[in-house]
Amino acid sequence: MLKVLQNWMHRYFSDEQAVVLGVLLILGFAAILTLGGMLAPVLTGMVLAFLMQGLVNAFERVRVPTAVAVWLVFALFMSMLGLFILVLMPLLWHQLITLFNELPGMAVEWQEVFMLLPERYPNLITDAQIVQLIDSLRGEVGKFGQWALSFSLSSLPMLVSIMIYLVLVPILVFFFLKDREQISRWFRSYLPQERALLTHVAQEMNQQIANYIRGKVIEIIICGVVTYIAFAYLGVNYAALLALLVGLSVIVPYIGAVVVTVPVALIGLFQWGYSDQFIYLMVVYGIIQALDGNVLVPLLFSEAVNLHPVAIICAVLLFGGMWGFWGVFFAIPLATLFKAVIDAWPRSEQAAD
Repeated sequence: MLKVLQNWMHRYFSDEQAVVLGVLLILGFAAILTLGGMLAPVLTGMVLAFLMQGLVNAFERVRVPTAVAVWLVFALFMSMLGLFILVLMPLLWHQLITLFNELPGMAVEWQEVFMLLPERYPNLITDAQIVQLIDSLRGEVGKFGQWALSFSLSSLPMLVSIMIYLVLVPILVFFFLKDREQISRWFRSYLPQERALLTHVAQEMNQQIANYIRGKVIEIIICGVVTYIAFAYLGVNYAALLALLVGLSVIVPYIGAVVVTVPVALIGLFQWGYSDQFIYLMVVYGIIQALDGNVLVPLLFSEAVNLHPVAIICAVLLFGGMWGFWGVFFAIPLATLFKAVIDAWPRSEQAAD
């Protein structure tokens, strides 16, 4: 047993660069797990700067000076942030409050609909099952009301935290964009001189992960905007909220679109019933999902991440369980990182023989 372990260690950890890479990965994940809460503004600034670096590079390729490119991208970022805070957030908040006020009426209407089911399908559904379902729905509505009350009572500390983010994150984004070369040189100064493995993994990350994350952000924006325009044209209630859900649903492959179909269908049924307008809504929603999967995704991700669907689902479950929303968002890039490390990891074939 000891001989097998020694051969395994020699095969995979006989290279100095492999040891350095392993230590860096362990330290990085340990720092995020232990200090992620305190360094959340810094990590957020790094992610946003990483997303916008591609636009800075695009300006530099057309011979725009680096300082000017950074200022242009940062001005665009601040404009988008201001648009989100001043226009989109009030709209979303208004629709959320309206939805919360109408939940009791929705519950009563759905209760009347459910009570008709045992008469129509006596062999499938009983009165006791309907009563149990209605009690469960009332309990969920009550939990939502308790959450809204606790959210309002604890809103002051959250507002302070939001204000800190609004001040610190733009500053950090600017300096990460402006001094990226200086920060990169400082980090490289602590690495060994021989770092071909690190360079290979970094290039693989920059080629696949950066393109994936930027493409995913673009996909979220396009799907959300197109959905809002289509739903607003159809006159769907809570169009902004539904558009936000549809946009965010593209983060989780295979599952997100199916899950978001439920609130879209429920709100459509509550507003119109099973009518022509409801059918139009579901057809439009299906067209948006089809265009996203068959046109937008191939266009944005021409160099698709080569991961098996089982690996993607496992990554979403694992990292989502550790880091919540951000874990789900970065699940595929992190899985790609592990795949790049495994593929590039040096092996001593002598020990295998």
